[in-house]
Amino acid sequence: MAITSNILLLLFLLALFVGSVFLQIFLSKKENKWMGRILPILSFLLSLVVPLSLAAPLDGANGWFVVQILLMLLLENIPTIVYLVVYFACREKVRQKKQLDKMNIQDLH
Repeated sequence: MAITSNILLLLFLLALFVGSVFLQIFLSKKENKWMGRILPILSFLLSLVVPLSLAAPLDGANGWFVVQILLMLLLENIPTIVYLVVYFACREKVRQKKQLDKMNIQDLH
């Protein structure tokens, strides 16, 4: 029964992430470029919570502690990277569409 609940939780989290990617696509296509930057910024800020809340070992921060924090930051920023890739891909399409519209307007004159 515990395996079933873990699978359901994993499916829910996956569906939540996929939904957030669709939201990122929607926001990135907006005219205001800051709308598409909301989710990457929030994701980055949330990724800082856990590493910054870790207490350093009493004998001082050794190499392994630093490696753990860096790995944690890298893994927690995977959604941030995905959001940024989506953002830049959508903004490039918006830029191309603007240029095409501009050329069409110039052709009409």
